[in-house]
Amino acid sequence: MSPCEIVSPLAGSPGLPVSPEGAPVFAEPWQAKAFALTVLLHERGVFSWAEWAEHLSREVKRPERAADGADYFDAWVAALSHLLAEKGVAEEGQVLALQHSWQRAAEATPHGSPIVLSNDPQHLPDAGWRGGV
Repeated sequence: MSPCEIVSPLAGSPGLPVSPEGAPVFAEPWQAKAFALTVLLHERGVFSWAEWAEHLSREVKRPERAADGADYFDAWVAALSHLLAEKGVAEEGQVLALQHSWQRAAEATPHGSPIVLSNDPQHLPDAGWRGGV
C-alpha cells in the first residue's frame, strides 16, 4: 500500500483506510486516483464536505457492503457517481457505461500495456470517450 500526500478534509472520510501515521493508504492505483479525483472536485467546489460525507456514509452503510470493508473504495466510487449525478455533472448511466467500457478495455489489454478506452472491443470512436487517464 502506498500513502497519499494530499491533505484534505476528505482524508477524514468515514472508514477511509489509513496508515499508523493517519495518512490515507491504497491497495490499488485506481483507489488513489478515485481519492485524488474526489479531492479535486471538492476543492473546485463541485460539492461540499457535508454532501460528500452524507453520500459516502450512505453508500458504506448499505446492507450489501462487505462487513470487513473490503469493498470500501467500490463504495467510494459509487458515492462519487451518485453525487455527480445529483449535481448534474454526469449521468449515472453514462458513468456506468464508461465503467463497463474501461473494464472491457482492461480485459482486452495485454499485460503490462497501458489501458486505454480504444482497447474496448465495443469502443465507438464518435461516442466521446477519451483514452488514458
